[in-house]
Amino acid sequence: MIKRIKLRALLIGGFITLLFVVLLIRVFTLQVVKGQDWHERAVFQWTRNVTIPASRGMITDRNGDVLASDIPAYTVIVNPAVIHENGLENEIIEGLHNILGKDESELKALVNAKKDGKYRTGREVRNEGWKIDETKKAQIDDFNKELMDHLEKEKKGMETGLGLLKEQKRYYPKETLAAHILGYTDRNGEAVAGLEAYKDDYLKGTPGEMKYESDRQGDQLPQANMVYKPAVNGKNVKLTIDDTIQYYIEDAMKETYEQYKPISMTVIAADPKTMEILGMANLPTFNPNTYWDPTTDQKDFFNYAVKATYEPGSTFKIVTLAGAVQEKLFNPNALYQSGQIYVKGTHTPLHDIVRSGWGQITYLEGVKRSSNVAFVKLGSEMLGKDRLLKYINDFGFGQKTDIELPGEISKTINLPGPVEVATASYGHGVSVTPIQQLAAISAVANGGKLLKPHIIKEITDPDNGKVIKSTNTEVVRQVISPEAAKETSSYLEQVVADRVIGTGREAYIDGYRVAGKTGTAVKYGPDLKPDYTKSVVSFIGFAPVNDPKIALIVIVDEPNDPKAGGGKVAAPIFKKIVSLALPYMGVPKSNTKKTSDGKTTVERPAAPTLAKLAVKDAKHKLLNAGIDFETIGKGASVIRQFPAAGTPMSPGQRIYLLTEETDKMTVPDLKGESLRDALDILTLLKCSVTVQGEGYVSEQLVTDKNGKRSVQLTLKPVKDEEVSQDASSTSTEDGSISEDTSADDLAAGKAGKEAGDN
Repeated sequence: MIKRIKLRALLIGGFITLLFVVLLIRVFTLQVVKGQDWHERAVFQWTRNVTIPASRGMITDRNGDVLASDIPAYTVIVNPAVIHENGLENEIIEGLHNILGKDESELKALVNAKKDGKYRTGREVRNEGWKIDETKKAQIDDFNKELMDHLEKEKKGMETGLGLLKEQKRYYPKETLAAHILGYTDRNGEAVAGLEAYKDDYLKGTPGEMKYESDRQGDQLPQANMVYKPAVNGKNVKLTIDDTIQYYIEDAMKETYEQYKPISMTVIAADPKTMEILGMANLPTFNPNTYWDPTTDQKDFFNYAVKATYEPGSTFKIVTLAGAVQEKLFNPNALYQSGQIYVKGTHTPLHDIVRSGWGQITYLEGVKRSSNVAFVKLGSEMLGKDRLLKYINDFGFGQKTDIELPGEISKTINLPGPVEVATASYGHGVSVTPIQQLAAISAVANGGKLLKPHIIKEITDPDNGKVIKSTNTEVVRQVISPEAAKETSSYLEQVVADRVIGTGREAYIDGYRVAGKTGTAVKYGPDLKPDYTKSVVSFIGFAPVNDPKIALIVIVDEPNDPKAGGGKVAAPIFKKIVSLALPYMGVPKSNTKKTSDGKTTVERPAAPTLAKLAVKDAKHKLLNAGIDFETIGKGASVIRQFPAAGTPMSPGQRIYLLTEETDKMTVPDLKGESLRDALDILTLLKCSVTVQGEGYVSEQLVTDKNGKRSVQLTLKPVKDEEVSQDASSTSTEDGSISEDTSADDLAAGKAGKEAGDN
């Protein structure tokens, strides 16, 4: 018995000893062998990591006006457990539906959300309650207060189960303004498009973090270690655009967009001396604050200014003209036969918009009328393939401009055969981007330098204001000489200044010298034949010619009027924008003068003295002054002029130069001329005039009685698109002039009427 007890005690003692040894080994393993591992696990359990978000950098215009910034935002949170505990399911579903517009069935699912059979303790109300603004937040706060008042009356808990999580979101205070430049960030703060994406590395910044030891409730332990790494906020980006000019652009586009219902519209403005972009817009557009709106079409996000190519048509003629001037091949007074022209080796002619042409005309008139035949002769016959292609490439076509915007494209321009050379001379068969076109016209405006366009002015550190990166004017190459650029500008100015035949006359701005070129490119149908119901119309130009401050391109893709060309549709947009932008930029009109008391008066420029000058010198003087003119006769020098030297001139008025003695001059064909121009010409010829009807000259009859010539003019109205904006007639009360009066008397009377009107 005693032996059995001893054996049992021994076994129990041995078991306890063994257990103790195992325990010691286990403790040794945990404390020593795996001590470091377990320590790290423990530290992980009681250490809190808090991410400190970085603020995204602001985007501003050139004057510091904010276009994009981070602002406080709030996400709506519901706690199903508390909501059900207080019996507020129906109230919260109804209230959030009214405030956020979220579907009631979706709200019901959130309020009744469970996990493992228990109501959940936190659910975000997405997407309607995600990152709401201050206005919605105030409505949620008021609603929460109503719920709390209800709970207090019911003597229930003071938690409603409805709360707000403070966050931040990207905000675009000017909404659609410059949307295609800015792009947008999604609701997670990720950059998606535009400059937001292109300069994301600068804008987004670097999040910080804070590590500290805490108790179970998450409170920091006393004297615990804390590691703090501050957030580095994103850099601020200042653009070259001016939000006022940007507004002028977008406002001017809207009216045309509504009237002509085109597929798209694009307008870009730049300072031609620096190629800083002053404004850039497309229609249709979007609001980056509500990019997710289901009514927004995907095409609304497309930036046609850099991502689309198009056939430019006649605006491309600036390249041919500039090249011909540089090579000293352009003689404005030389004559050619307009209408149509055959390319060597072909049997189908290329033709002008008026297929019958205008007879034998000067090359300067061909530029004004945008004659394709004139430019085929300049580009194909005079310059030739190699030189024309050289100028196309030198002006920057076929290569990206490298502007600071994503998605820029470019297409190589090849001229494989004589037909392609001929059509490229007037802008057909080539593909360009709007930004390439603007850079090219700016090279003509600034003295022949192709510049790299910029839309970013500088990038700064928001913490200290230090400029990290700035952009300067970058010259890509000298394309043409300053002298050739000035001469080319003078011819392009005539396209606008000639209020009768200039295709760009609708871009004329009183008081500012404007140079420009219209363009109309007919699209091709599925059968690869021209579809004359669809075209891309455009206008490109700059002002003032003598000191350019702004260059602008306007493109309208497929206006709903197939007869509407660049002169009718695009040129008025140019006029509206530039006539607002130049005064805003502090550019005074050439015909304004400050008086001693600070008031502004309008002066009418006087006609220069041209008599006895060689015709060549007189024309050069008028071209440099931006004055439209016409030569009468074939003499070598100016005998008389109208208006006479020193006479105040009306806006857009033409000067006529008589180069032969009047008794030897035959009366020229005046058909198609306005009454004012016909009277001016007949004044120089010292003819008496009889006028019947209204409008433009349709017929003329010259009689010579007793050595005194008399001309009877018959006037008829013409179609609106053919009538000059400056055309008008002098008439009696019955609408006609029937008395036999000298042209001098009629012209004097008309000038007096215009002076009174002004």
